[in-house]
Amino acid sequence: MFLRGMVSSVKAMSKSVCIIGAGPSGLVAAKTLLHNAPKGEFKVTIFDLQEDVGGLWPTSLADDQRQVHPLMVANQSRHTMHFSDYAWEESWPQIPLGWQVGQYLKRYQERYLSGHEGFSLELGTRVASAVPQDGPEYGWNVVLRKGEAEETKSFDYVLVASGFFGKPIIPECLSPPKEVPIVHSSAYRDLESLLSSAKPGGGKILVIGGQMSGVEIAGTIGTHLSSAMHSPESSKIPGIDKYSIHHVIQRPIWVFPLYTSPEPSFSAAPFLPFDFPSYNLNRRPHPLANSQGHISQDVAKLVNGIFETTLGNDQSPFSSQLHVNEERRTEQPYLAASDWYCEFVRSGLITLTTGKVESLQGTTASISPDNVELGDIAAVIVATGFDASPCLDFLPKDILSTLHHSPRHVDQPVALAFHGTHHPQIPRLGFVGFYRSPYWGVMQMQARFLARFWSGSKDKLVPAKFDSKLKSDDSIERTLGLRDDPRVSQFPMGDYPFLMQEFAEALSLTREPPATAGLPELSVNNQPLDMLTPSRYIDTADDDKAREEAVISLKSARDVTLSALTTPRFVARAVFRSLLGTWKLERDLVSKLPSHPSGHFSGTARFLLREATLDGLQCVSNDGGSTAPGRSRGLEYLYIEEGEFKTDLGFGFKASRRYVWRYDEERDVLSQWFVKPDDEKRVDYLFHEIKFLQPDDREKAKSQGWQAQAGHLCIDDFYNVKYDFSFEAVNLKQWSIGYTVKGPKKDYSISGTYTR
Repeated sequence: MFLRGMVSSVKAMSKSVCIIGAGPSGLVAAKTLLHNAPKGEFKVTIFDLQEDVGGLWPTSLADDQRQVHPLMVANQSRHTMHFSDYAWEESWPQIPLGWQVGQYLKRYQERYLSGHEGFSLELGTRVASAVPQDGPEYGWNVVLRKGEAEETKSFDYVLVASGFFGKPIIPECLSPPKEVPIVHSSAYRDLESLLSSAKPGGGKILVIGGQMSGVEIAGTIGTHLSSAMHSPESSKIPGIDKYSIHHVIQRPIWVFPLYTSPEPSFSAAPFLPFDFPSYNLNRRPHPLANSQGHISQDVAKLVNGIFETTLGNDQSPFSSQLHVNEERRTEQPYLAASDWYCEFVRSGLITLTTGKVESLQGTTASISPDNVELGDIAAVIVATGFDASPCLDFLPKDILSTLHHSPRHVDQPVALAFHGTHHPQIPRLGFVGFYRSPYWGVMQMQARFLARFWSGSKDKLVPAKFDSKLKSDDSIERTLGLRDDPRVSQFPMGDYPFLMQEFAEALSLTREPPATAGLPELSVNNQPLDMLTPSRYIDTADDDKAREEAVISLKSARDVTLSALTTPRFVARAVFRSLLGTWKLERDLVSKLPSHPSGHFSGTARFLLREATLDGLQCVSNDGGSTAPGRSRGLEYLYIEEGEFKTDLGFGFKASRRYVWRYDEERDVLSQWFVKPDDEKRVDYLFHEIKFLQPDDREKAKSQGWQAQAGHLCIDDFYNVKYDFSFEAVNLKQWSIGYTVKGPKKDYSISGTYTR
């Protein structure tokens, strides 16, 4: 009885925490409070209006009602999108799909929270209000609504982990009713649903919003349109080839593909997910300074120059609207991520206008400042972000006033202390992940900060550095000063490596040493690539299993870096992405047999993107060509070359040929396939798979492109194929292919060069 009484007493002393939101912020906050604070210090309840955890991330392919589509490709790799105490399975993609991120979160919950005596989860429940009990130094009365039922519960602390995605912003000029469908980018799913109520027969899909979501959704719709136009099956949308995309932007924006090169000057450039080169700690002076906030002209020139070097050009080859010219170099840079956007712009599938949509009358949009009248609008996609205010509507007005709440400042609606974690006048109210584009590592650090901040016995648990960092913190003043700053950066909260450093110093956490032994030095600074990941900061309170997970994640990032810099890993993917669009083709044929005349072909080659088909795969796979459960079928190209072949004998004729090019992400293999003679959009059988060869040394890699080879026996004729792919940073500058064909009735060689 005595021991039972002691246990009951300990439980009664636990501090109760109401966490609002079961997405990544809420889950990592709950785990940290329960596992990294002193045992029994907290008991946690998560409330979420949805019926499953994950927040905006769907947890299955069928979960298509969230703000992220299950098959959306993330814009960071899993080496950035993870928590230090839980590693991704090695078999999952480097850059996961939306539903895979949701699955990671669900497994994180099952690993650390399900069954924990201090944890409870209330789904389908809305937090209607949270009111302090007799002042901010005391607890909270929280009103909860589930269906028609309502109840009030008391908590010692409230933690806001609801994210920034409160209410989609729809400009007033687009308020319904309108003649054309208007959809927020987060609600877009496919062309059929978008155009189901649109006028038939074609028109412009107008995309409004020139930052990350605008570029991403325009690129996504571009892939859907291209696929519908060029797939073997007829589109269900009448006149699909008469649709196009018109994107209204406010300024040029740097568009990064999802894989970039840490050696952009190499013709045989190696490739990695673009967060690897971006968060290379050996490229920045230490201690780290905040690269975000107010951007001076000198800093703008520096960063714009870095972006140009990374991408290999100033984007003028794609469009004058994307061109970051000398005048623009002094403006703060903006960036977005898309594999396909720039080439769709170059091809004309996406047309750009710089300005602002002022009105939509019928099917005509008016765009300022040049009074452009854009007609034949079939549908509108709005990518103008979210109003975070609904995520805070449960708080009383006096609390919101203390937080300096300002709905018109959509990027910085509240001003919080110590990098978005709390306000000193309301110490029992905390925030995790409540800023634009939060990083998973920063969410985890914010949760660790609050666990330390709210824990008892502060003399023992809070080191002197913690108090020192709090006293010198100017986050609130900084936020208020940036709100109306015309030179504020795209992500004003602060950059990821700097924030990780700041939290680590406050929490007295030591960054794990870089696992760079054996990694080659990069030419830019003669140092190895030292990527920052959340697992570089292991909490001193982590148990052995959590530490093992961090070690697994660190090893995975190191292995990926090593393989990408010492083998052709990911090169096939980079080549595949860069083939999109139209190329000039010059080809020579030299025949040793009089029955096959020699000559020269001049024309074009088009790589037309479409959803991957399954034709032909049953002949080369053991699973009948099926797609692995839960995986996207991916994309492929329909290749069409057209031109004129002129023989050495003086006569010429029109010539064309078709293939299908495929990239297998699981195997990291690029392949070329024959099409059926009677159905030239449909695959017949495999021509060859392309094997990339690692350069003999770094000097060759600088000046010579990636060499690749393939072979194919076609009845009695053997095709010996050699490729040369020369990159200019992230894009192919030119490439060539050479065939030597020998057989009973064939003996000739072909050499073709492709240029933009």
